[in-house]
Amino acid sequence: MNIHSLMQLLVVVEECNQAKNVVTELESVLRSYKFDFYGLLRHPRPAVDIISVMLAGRWPDKWPLTYVARKYVLVDPTMRYLGQAQRPFRWRDAMAALKGDPLRRRMEQMMADARANGLVDGYIFPIFGRSGLLGTMTIGGNSVDLSPAELSLFDAVAKKVFWRLLELRDEARPLEEAPGLEAKLTRREIEVLNHLAEGMTSMDISRTLKISNHTVDWYMNSIQDKLNARNRQHIVAIAFRNGLVP
Repeated sequence: MNIHSLMQLLVVVEECNQAKNVVTELESVLRSYKFDFYGLLRHPRPAVDIISVMLAGRWPDKWPLTYVARKYVLVDPTMRYLGQAQRPFRWRDAMAALKGDPLRRRMEQMMADARANGLVDGYIFPIFGRSGLLGTMTIGGNSVDLSPAELSLFDAVAKKVFWRLLELRDEARPLEEAPGLEAKLTRREIEVLNHLAEGMTSMDISRTLKISNHTVDWYMNSIQDKLNARNRQHIVAIAFRNGLVP
C-alpha cells in the first residue's frame, strides 16, 4: 500500500476543477487500498433520505435497498456511535462500544446482512464544523488494517474531498457560516441525549445506563439548561439541528 498516494491526493484534489475529477481521484486511491465501497455524505437529519445527502459513493448493488427496506438507519451502529466519536473509528469498534445497547440484536442482524453483501469491515471519518457534525466518509469492503499514519491521512483526505466537492457545488459557504452551538456536554450527557433522541423514557434510560431515575432527570435538566431548551422535545430538535445525535 502506497502512503504517498494519500499525500498526493491531498494536493491533486485542490487542483481539480470539476466534481467528477475529485471523485475519480478519490476512487483510484481507494481501489489501491482494496476498499471496494465508500460513501461521502452530509450528515443526515431526521426523515431525510440518505441518498439525497450523498455527495459521492459506491455500494454493493442490493445493499441500499436492504438498508432502506429494513430501516437500518434507526439501528446502524456506526451512525449511532458518531454521536460519541470525535475521531475516525473502525466499524467493528462501534459494535464493541455499543455492547450493552438495547438494540444490540438488530445491530448484529444489520452487520450480518452487510457482510453478506460484501461489507465485511471498514472505517468512518467524521467531519466537523462550527455547527457540529457536518458529514462523514465511510470506506469498506474486505477487512483492511490501516496504520496510524494512514488513518490520519485518510482523515485529512475525507475533510479535503468533502469541502472540495461542496466548493465545486457552491454549497460550502452556508455550512461554514452556520452558527455553532457553544454548549459543552459531558460524555454521560451525550449518552443520555442519544437515548432520549431514540424515544426512550427516563425509566428506559435508567435501566439501560444502570443509574437511578433521579440521576437521569438530573442529567436531563443539565442538558436542557446547556442547550437553552424549553422541554425534552426541544432538546431533541436542537440536538439534531446541531449534529449532536445521528
